[in-house]
Amino acid sequence: MTATTVPGVSGVDSGFWTRQRKTGVVLVALGLIAAVVFGLLATSKAARFAVGETTSGFALSIPGTLGAVLFGVLAIAAGAVLAATGRRFGLWTALSLAAFVASFLCWQVSQAPGTLNTLALGNLAKGSLELSLPLVLGALGGVLCERSGVVNVAIEGQFIAGAFAAAMFGTIAGSIWAGIIAASIGGLLISALLAVLAIRYLVDQVILGIVLNVFALSLTAFLYEQFMQKNQDAFNKPPRVPQWDIPVLGDIPIIGPTLFKANIFVYVALALVVAIHFGLFKTRWGLRTRAVGEHPTAADTLGVKVLGLRYRNVLLAGLVAGIGGATFTLLATTNFNKGMTSGLGFIALAALIFGRWNPVGAFLAALFFGFANQLAFSISALNSPIPTQFLSMLPYVATIVAVAGLVGRVRAPAADGKPYVYG
Repeated sequence: MTATTVPGVSGVDSGFWTRQRKTGVVLVALGLIAAVVFGLLATSKAARFAVGETTSGFALSIPGTLGAVLFGVLAIAAGAVLAATGRRFGLWTALSLAAFVASFLCWQVSQAPGTLNTLALGNLAKGSLELSLPLVLGALGGVLCERSGVVNVAIEGQFIAGAFAAAMFGTIAGSIWAGIIAASIGGLLISALLAVLAIRYLVDQVILGIVLNVFALSLTAFLYEQFMQKNQDAFNKPPRVPQWDIPVLGDIPIIGPTLFKANIFVYVALALVVAIHFGLFKTRWGLRTRAVGEHPTAADTLGVKVLGLRYRNVLLAGLVAGIGGATFTLLATTNFNKGMTSGLGFIALAALIFGRWNPVGAFLAALFFGFANQLAFSISALNSPIPTQFLSMLPYVATIVAVAGLVGRVRAPAADGKPYVYG
């Protein structure tokens, strides 16, 4: 194989400095920061990590300084292996980042005053999954749309419509099931507008998504002021989804509180990840969907009804994203407020890209962002010297780093965002 050189830099093999190797170098630098900076800032006081939902009970303990340095060295080692080999990108990146976070936590937990030097890992895992739920469902909605060739920037609008419908109809009916069904219909209505305007009238899909977001935010704000704000008891006090505790399984350390002391949204999200992944890659519907998203003309010549399939998948995406909106008013809170989705629809879109338009990848990316959010809450509870404003930035910083730094070059479905006209 002939070596190529970087322009202006003699003797540098551009084939050697792949994205994987460059990422490895960055991870080595992060590991050095962890080992040196976190190690110096940590105290010799023990950092305790409880395996349950609370800080009581069994806990793993390690001196803060020692833990920060050891995990920093592990982060360096994993990054160095990636830089040297350029192989197993996901494994070494995940290991290095996990060690970096562990080093950071050793610093933060060890410096916590009094009896606060314990972090409940079960609570951290449970909170991460719950905070990722709307992102998971929104990203799955995006997968269904974009695998079909329709860009879905309107996830934020589907969220807010679902949140509003869940709060209003959940309150009127006094039922969480009515709220969830109403939320899915709310997301469906926004998706119907997206489908008709993008597929039938060929409106630019990115601009259309932004317009639909503004429309949904404005409409729900108007209806909130006209109905909910004037009579909260009648229209804006929906029931909260209950937690379902599974005996014995719920007592498993870390995993138990996360998966077996959960709510309906957790099980729906996990089931949809499995179902959509299986459907996309193991069924005739999935094959046709991927064909329509990659090469609609070829799919058309084979008898696939391109526009009909796009309509169905976009509407299905609205149902899924609308359920994600219900988590805002039936789980996170028990009432609706204007603009309460706070831009999470765009983070769901980032999770879709980070996950490379794959249902499982999108789920893991959403879980990563949920972890960043929960980590900010957990660190705040330790009376951390880090300003709360910086901690609030963590989920968004993680989004930028993940999409810009870790994903590298990604390729969306070839026909994504491109209208199709028969004939």
